[in-house]
Amino acid sequence: MPLKNRHFISTHECLLSDLEALIARARAFKHGLLEAKPLAGKSVALVFFNPSLRTRTTFELGIRTLGGTPITLNIGQEAWSLEHREGAVMDEGKTEHVKDAVRVLSRYVDAIGVRCFPKMASREEDLADAVIHGFQKYSDVPILNLESSLYHPCQALADIMTIHEKRGMTRGAKVALTWAPHPKPLPTSVPNSFLLAAAQFGCEVTLAHPPEFPLPPLVHEFVEKQVALSGRPVRVVNSQAEAFPGAHVVYAKSWGGLGYYGRWEEEKKIRDGYANWIVTDRKMSVTSDAMFMHCLPARRNVEMTDEVIDGPRSAVYDSAENRLYVQMALLEAIL
Repeated sequence: MPLKNRHFISTHECLLSDLEALIARARAFKHGLLEAKPLAGKSVALVFFNPSLRTRTTFELGIRTLGGTPITLNIGQEAWSLEHREGAVMDEGKTEHVKDAVRVLSRYVDAIGVRCFPKMASREEDLADAVIHGFQKYSDVPILNLESSLYHPCQALADIMTIHEKRGMTRGAKVALTWAPHPKPLPTSVPNSFLLAAAQFGCEVTLAHPPEFPLPPLVHEFVEKQVALSGRPVRVVNSQAEAFPGAHVVYAKSWGGLGYYGRWEEEKKIRDGYANWIVTDRKMSVTSDAMFMHCLPARRNVEMTDEVIDGPRSAVYDSAENRLYVQMALLEAIL
């Protein structure tokens, strides 16, 4: 199904052929093949509930490069604080409801990008991806997911583009997606989206995490559907020693424990026992000369050592650069 005028929430809602076309177009943009200004006369609102470096920069730059106008709104700062709960009695801190704000924005702009990083307080709310779906429900223009509670699809597509550039292919690439230590509980959005996209593009993925840190069952359901289409397996193990040998790619990312939502002190005690999940040169030495990936920002010498992220096999900056071109291709396809 063509992407034109469609919402873009997660890659698993898209056909593989459409995603492959996006990455091909992104490569063309990267090599300077921009013949026209396809977003001339178009405007895109970029709504941020949370801080951003790469996402904000690449989307603003990409929209301008394509001839469009970006309008960035930081919720609670330049824009009113927003309530997203249905039927909420708004007698406390939130100033405006999503249904009102989105209906108004839809009359001003041609698309709305939303970054709604979860607070990691309500498991039910985060697994429902309530904020991004609230925007989707009330918008008359396409909604682009700039990272929600469950998904970060633009990062995943940039990662897939990077693997293809470095390895020459994605199908059959052996990928180790590993949990890593971190001083804070983080959402599962990046590992969810990377796992889904890697499965869609035919990678052989081994997901490694401590027993207390599984990814959401819903995501595994979607992954199984992709595995059935690609014919490539996805393994789940509870040690890096099982995941790293022979890997072509090692992707490190931390995420919170689904069973510890809102109970950080309990989760921290568990996390403290897994500090040895840091990615080191010694662990990388058993791979098949694997490239190292991380979405950034990275907690150096906690998630990975300096030697790994600064080493010759690190592709973290290549993937960050590719965010720009993937998002340009996405904006062109949708608008």
